[in-house]
Amino acid sequence: MIEAKTRAWWRATAALCLGSFLVFINRYVPQPLLPGLKEAYGVSTLGVSLLMSVSTLSLALALLVLGPLPDAIGREGIMLITLLLGGGLSLALAFAPTFESLLFLRLLQGFVLGGLPAVAIAWMADEFDKTALLSAVGLYIGANSLGGISGRIVGGGAAAIGGPSAAFLAVGAMTVVGCIIFWRLLPNSQAFTPKRFQLRQAVGDLLGHLRSPVLLAAYFLGGINFLILLTSTAILLSVWRMRRINWRPVAWG
Repeated sequence: MIEAKTRAWWRATAALCLGSFLVFINRYVPQPLLPGLKEAYGVSTLGVSLLMSVSTLSLALALLVLGPLPDAIGREGIMLITLLLGGGLSLALAFAPTFESLLFLRLLQGFVLGGLPAVAIAWMADEFDKTALLSAVGLYIGANSLGGISGRIVGGGAAAIGGPSAAFLAVGAMTVVGCIIFWRLLPNSQAFTPKRFQLRQAVGDLLGHLRSPVLLAAYFLGGINFLILLTSTAILLSVWRMRRINWRPVAWG
């Protein structure tokens, strides 16, 4: 087992935090681009907002589908492959010819970005001792928030220079480079052995999770936390835009 604050712990934690950061920077990069994408593709406000909604839906689905697969084929490979696919889809989004193709690519991207969140905590639970696990999970969750904030900042900054396509290209390139670092840092599993995938057992395990009061409470708290994050961000962005529209210089004296 990997102990807290050791070299192996720092390497593994840094790798998984980087992976989490990359997932959420790709997840949120379109958010500041929505007004520009609305004009570029000639769609409604409701239509362009689907770019965020469909990726959230497909990511949630991926957590259910991809969760059992790594037990059969290995966890490190799932995390790396899905991260690479997520970055590649960001690059593809820069060249989407129609809004329908943009929406479809976001749907696929949300699904593949679910690969790392579906596996990372299980990887840590198997490889870290209790103290190391608690410390690593805290940093991992912090990387989620940092990635979400960075997606908005990098996306908005790159779009201000070269338009929405530049934002997708910048984040896609960052992800590809980040995947190389992720793969070099993450140690190979020592406490996990892949086993044969059995659909009945996978479904049974999932239903068992849904019947656990402790897990249901954790799901509820996580959902409330995510709702608060999204709502507060939307309110702050709306206030900022209203102030920009209505603000006028005040003449003193």
